[in-house]
Formats: sequence, C-alpha cells, structure tokens
Amino acid sequence: MALIVHKYGGTSMGSTERIRNVAKRVAKWARAGHQMVVVPSAMSGETNRLLGLAKELSPAQQTPAMLRELDMIACTGEQVSVGLLSLALQAEGMDAISYNGWQVPVKTDSSYTKARIQSIDDARVRADLAAGKVVVITGFQGIDEDHNVTTLGRGGSDTSAVAIAAALKAAECLIYTDVDGVYTTDPRVVPEARRLHTVSFEEMLEMASLGSKVLQIRSVEFAGKYRVPLRVLSSFTPWDINIDEEAKSGTLITFEEDEKMEQAVVSGIAFNRDEAKVTVMGVPDKPGIAYQILGDVAEANIDVDVIIQNVSHDGKTDFSFTVHRNDFQRTMDLLKNKVAPATGAATVLGDPKICKVSIVGIGMRSHVGVASKMFRTLSEEGINIQMITTSEIKTSVVIDEKYMELAVRALHKAFDLDADNSPVAENMS
Repeated sequence: MALIVHKYGGTSMGSTERIRNVAKRVAKWARAGHQMVVVPSAMSGETNRLLGLAKELSPAQQTPAMLRELDMIACTGEQVSVGLLSLALQAEGMDAISYNGWQVPVKTDSSYTKARIQSIDDARVRADLAAGKVVVITGFQGIDEDHNVTTLGRGGSDTSAVAIAAALKAAECLIYTDVDGVYTTDPRVVPEARRLHTVSFEEMLEMASLGSKVLQIRSVEFAGKYRVPLRVLSSFTPWDINIDEEAKSGTLITFEEDEKMEQAVVSGIAFNRDEAKVTVMGVPDKPGIAYQILGDVAEANIDVDVIIQNVSHDGKTDFSFTVHRNDFQRTMDLLKNKVAPATGAATVLGDPKICKVSIVGIGMRSHVGVASKMFRTLSEEGINIQMITTSEIKTSVVIDEKYMELAVRALHKAFDLDADNSPVAENMS
C-alpha cells in the first residue's frame, strides 16, 4: 500500500487510555497494509512541568550552557511518549519499535530550544519498515554535530513529522490533534466559525505565521518545500471508523487552487496575542539606521515581525517593530543599553499589550477594496489601528489587545465567513 506518517499531539497522548486509542488507530492503518511511522508529542502538560522544574533551579538570565540543559530536560517528555506508545502497539499485536531523534538520527543546528533540522538519515527507519515494523519516533528533538540533544521549539513535533515524511517520501502526513481541522477562525472566539474542507498551502502558511495554533509554521514550510500532502484531523473521532472515511475528514492542505477556493475573497481570520511593540524614538534618518537597530536584535536571536519607520522630521525619525511577548523585556533592555546609545536615539518605548489581527485569502489577489473594508469594519467598532502590514494574500493590523475578540468577530461577520451561503461555506464538510 502506502507509507503513511501519523503525528499525535499532547492532548491525544494525554493518558494511558488515549494512548491505547492512538495505538488502535495506528494498528488499523497498519493492518490495512500501510507502512506506518508515528511521531507523538509529550503527554499533555508534561513539557510545561519539566520546564517548570528547571525554572525553579535556574536564574532568569539564560546562558547558552543553560539552554543546552533545558533541551536535555524538555526532550524527555517525548521519550516517554514513544516508549508508551510502542508498548501499546505491541499489546495490539503490532511489531513496534521506538527511537529518539538522535537514534535516527535527525540532525539539527546548535540553536538550543530553537534548533532547525538540517538532515534526516532514513536508512534505519526504512530497514524497520521493510521488516514489517511500526516505527515510533520522538518529535520535537534532534542532535547537533557535537552530539548534543536539541529541541525545535514549541510545536516542533509537527515539524519533525513533516520533515520525516519528506525524508521518507511518504504518501501523506496526517496530523492528529484535538480539533477536527482548520477553521475560518478560532471557534472559541467566534462560535459561528466553520471548518475548511481544503485550504491552500499559501493560506495555511500565512495563517500559521499569523497566530493560528493548528500547525507550527515550520511544519507548513517543510510541507510546501517538499510537497508533502498534509491533512489535519481529530484524534477524538472513533478509531474504528473506515480508513477512507477517516482520511477524507478534517482539513486537507492542498497545493492546488481550485475554483471554489478562488471564490472566497477571505478564507480566514488569524490573530496573535503573543505580540509586543517597541519604538525607538528620535533616531537619525540616515542610510543604515534600520540595520543599526535591528542588527543587534537579530544577533540576539530575537525574531522581528511588523516594522514601520515614520516620516523624517528635522533629520530624525521613529522606528517601530513587534516581537514575541516572551522576548519583549530582553528586546527593551538591548535597545536601551546598547542600541539607543549607539544610534543617538532619544528614548525607547514599549507596549506589551498589543495583538495582531489578520485577514487571509488567496482571493485577495483578484479583488480590490479588501483592505479598505477591513479598515472600515474596525473603524465602525471604534478600534484604532497602530500598525499595518500586507502581502499578496493577507492584511494584518496591530491593535490594542483588549479589542482583539471584538475585532475578530466583526471581521468574521463582515467577510461573510459565518454565513451559510458564503463561498467559504461551500468548501466546508
């Protein structure tokens, strides 16, 4: 039959009973003749528990040596998961074997807690598959060239699964999680949100980058680069349903832009609460000033998102950008202590209570007035826009965090995403 990769999230692995259900589902696929590779996350809450213990023992300022030890600690959650799942599969009569990432090996760079996969040696896994074994591999982790264990960052098991699927040239990678697919927006914010039967790779990439928690962005990037067919499913559907029926459920991330998808001007509303804004006031408006400000930020391994440089006045300008909220204080300290004195900036301001709200849709390529409709909708709700950024298929705004849910609900309604007769609804299953 086919080589299939299953990935199961922490909630799906949250108890021994749920692990048994995962094993039964995987065994069903294996008995149907498929070669099976499974990538499970740590049990729900386990990584937080482990890192909480580490936090009690380590100071707030994290050194490279400390980050190395954090990876050593965090990776053990997945090691427990693969062992338990292999035992459960063996109880189902499957010949199953588990591996840590370093045993495959999954080779990464040395950026502890944020490592990137460089290569995967598939020889050992292929040999096991050829022998009829179900192979269970830890997600989230790998090994660098100095044989140090590394982790890929939160949500890294998604990336591991897609990367492994790419290396093995799998027929499909199925991501099982606690939701049954990709929705027009978070149903917890907008109860009228609807599940998408299909979503384009480009739209999924934008939604993942803009705050959608269904898939980690790096997993979507891998899927796009290596053309890995990707499907998001719920692990809470009955494990014994027909395989064909199960495979067609959830949301398919597709590389084809069919006619129905093109009819939807906006396919979804994404949002991200984890943003913070910093502004460097009164810097000289001269060539290279952006690099002077952001160069040190990049060297500190801090990701920058939305960037705005204001119009010059009397040879001075203001420079604003957003970072992840976890990096806010570190960014502020860096700007105040190093960047501001070096550039002659007047002052540095920060706001950790902002959020980003975005509209996404490949139909925006061929429709005018989409951004203006977004701005009008927010204006009618009395929501002030602080920053704006756009691409071919998305428009994002930075607003005060307290208006986030109001903005998402208003935009979801304005673009008819919660209407039964909307173009998007035709794509729902």
